[in-house]
Amino acid sequence: MSSLSTAILTGQPVPGSSLEGDLGSLGFDVRFASDAGEAEALLAAVPADQRVAIVDARFVGHPHALRLGLTDPRFAASALPGAISVQPEARRALTRAVARESSASGGLAVATENLAERLTAALDADGVAVHQPELGTLVAAVPSDPQERNEARQAVFAVDDEAVRLRSAVKARDGFFTTYCISPYSRYIARWCARRGLTPNQVTTASLLTALIAAGCAATGTRVGFVAAGLLLLFSFVLDCTDGQLARYSLQYSTLGAWLDATFDRAKEYAYYAGLALGAARGGDDVWALALGAMILQTCRHVVDFSFNEANHDATANTSPTAALSDKLDSVGWTVWVRRMIVLPIGERWAMIAVLTALTTPRITFYALLIGCAFAATYTTAGRVLRSLTRKARRTDRAATALADLTDSGPLAEFLTRFTRGVVSRGPAAVAFVAGALVVLGAALAPYGSWWPVLGAVIYVLLSPVALARPLKGALDWLVPPFFRAAEYGTVLVLAAKADVNGALPAAFGLVAAVAYHHYDTVYRIRGNAGAPPHWLVRAIGGHEGRTLLVTVLAALLTATQFKVALTVLAVAVALLVLVESIRFWVSSGAPAVHDEGEPA
Repeated sequence: MSSLSTAILTGQPVPGSSLEGDLGSLGFDVRFASDAGEAEALLAAVPADQRVAIVDARFVGHPHALRLGLTDPRFAASALPGAISVQPEARRALTRAVARESSASGGLAVATENLAERLTAALDADGVAVHQPELGTLVAAVPSDPQERNEARQAVFAVDDEAVRLRSAVKARDGFFTTYCISPYSRYIARWCARRGLTPNQVTTASLLTALIAAGCAATGTRVGFVAAGLLLLFSFVLDCTDGQLARYSLQYSTLGAWLDATFDRAKEYAYYAGLALGAARGGDDVWALALGAMILQTCRHVVDFSFNEANHDATANTSPTAALSDKLDSVGWTVWVRRMIVLPIGERWAMIAVLTALTTPRITFYALLIGCAFAATYTTAGRVLRSLTRKARRTDRAATALADLTDSGPLAEFLTRFTRGVVSRGPAAVAFVAGALVVLGAALAPYGSWWPVLGAVIYVLLSPVALARPLKGALDWLVPPFFRAAEYGTVLVLAAKADVNGALPAAFGLVAAVAYHHYDTVYRIRGNAGAPPHWLVRAIGGHEGRTLLVTVLAALLTATQFKVALTVLAVAVALLVLVESIRFWVSSGAPAVHDEGEPA
């Protein structure tokens, strides 16, 4: 909470009220206004870059209710009974509303009664979205007489404000392992951090560093190193839960924090895969293909999630039998947890990886991870396909644009699009699947150095714009981005494995990691309504079809050793471009605050 905040108490102060102290503890500089005219003058005196709140002096409620209603940085305006708070972007609207109240009242003190409620209604009528938080059992009221005030104060005393705050720090929807094995104590770690002035970004960074140390321990290839790696990975996950709980506990949300939280989870997990592969190599076991396969499978799972959610974000549709069955199963308590566990969310996944690392070998760990993720991907994708086929959804232009951006089509597809205008593609997903299957099978069935994969890639390039010949509003069009991801990543994996030279698969791992980062970055920009990455970046890194064609050509032209070097150079170039642009965007003032409170990753 910024110290640059002012609260204007309207009306006559109430003897014995703790309101002034509560507001002060939340970082507000408290002023008093006896009528609307004084409130207008005080508001005008507050610097334009400060948050300002207008609170009825009769307010009775929990300090955490005030925190939720007045200090959340994600919203331009927020309110609760008897109080309203605005950030600088909504100050003009508030100033206009207060001026109208002052003019209408003629300076009468009675005009301060229910002033906050009238201002909330005025901002809403002025087109300003006013967030009103769910308070649950927390009390927030404006009593009109001593008896009501006494009843409100008794209601405040009857509810433990701190207990509610701790409960609400935990994400509403989470996996079984996180809910029952981590959150019961991580919320107290979050409170400990808050009381010592630590920020969620600092905890997020600590989680990343811990995971990187865990990856380093796994890379030693020793049993002691594997045990230490498993323990550190679990501790990293505890910190990963703590950073979000700290943000919710103290309402320390930030755009940078949203980006760090969104990207560091993938960086931690994939760095750990690399550490396991290095550790296995020290013991004479080459599992880089398994590590890369696990990363590809996990990334494609996420793309399926993102694409399906974006396609249905604002779609209107009838209820499908599949969705109805899902809702019915949710009414049976134990099925909810079973269904959340079998999709192998991040908590269950990391726990499994940590335990298997400590007790078994990297190869067994990757086998279990691949089997578990493959089952989870099949289960979730099949369910979403059934939902899509059994309901008539009308998808919006926004959804079609988001799916087109998620395909990551580059300059070759852009150029060929001019020749596909008028082409009627009744099944974009089928086109994308066939195109991807051709290039991956071409790479898998031909020996290294063959030009058959290049032919498959050329067909892939030619078919890619056909899949985008019309807006992606069909029932299964959300499968187009995942099919393109699987095709590109799978081609890199197969060609690197075919090269059969030391270092080719690690280089491929680096390339796929860099490209996957770009795709995750695209997702979180779209989630924040900021659009896709800049056009120049997509063109510079070639798009999915350009990169796929380039890799197949390099494999046909170069020796296996030269191909390894080329993959390494390409990985470094892509990583530098996407990281520099991503960091520039997410630390800029135009970046959105994206906070994942939905499905566990």
